[in-house]
Amino acid sequence: MRNNESFVTSITHPNRELLGLGIRQPWAELILRGVKTIEVRSQPTNVRGPIYLYVGKKLADIPAADRMISQHDLDLAALPMGIIVGTIDIIDCSPCTPVNSKEACVPASLLKNKFGWKLANPHRFAEPLKPRFLPYGVWFYPFQRRQESSLR
Repeated sequence: MRNNESFVTSITHPNRELLGLGIRQPWAELILRGVKTIEVRSQPTNVRGPIYLYVGKKLADIPAADRMISQHDLDLAALPMGIIVGTIDIIDCSPCTPVNSKEACVPASLLKNKFGWKLANPHRFAEPLKPRFLPYGVWFYPFQRRQESSLR
């Protein structure tokens, strides 16, 4: 698989145990294309393995997002929103450094005191999934009710 392609899969029965993570556009599209391989967050995570990639209903509103939209010739009107578009594996987490700028698709100045969640193996669904339950925090279960003890 080339760096700008994601593997397309069909899902008929979603995995109820899989966590979901909400990400705004254009970041979700760039993750699925294999361009953005580091998700920048204010907190670290111990989650590893596959998670659902839920696209939020709002666009990212920082200048770096506008640059990525232009650089990758993305058609915002065609990008899905408010739906689960695929899965991604979280394979590592570490404090961000300026070296992570390209993989995170943001300037190094936005990485200070942030954590980089290393992503791999993007899988785009042939047909996006509508979650049964919407996000209520960083992590959520799209296909089962929240269970406090099981959230990671």
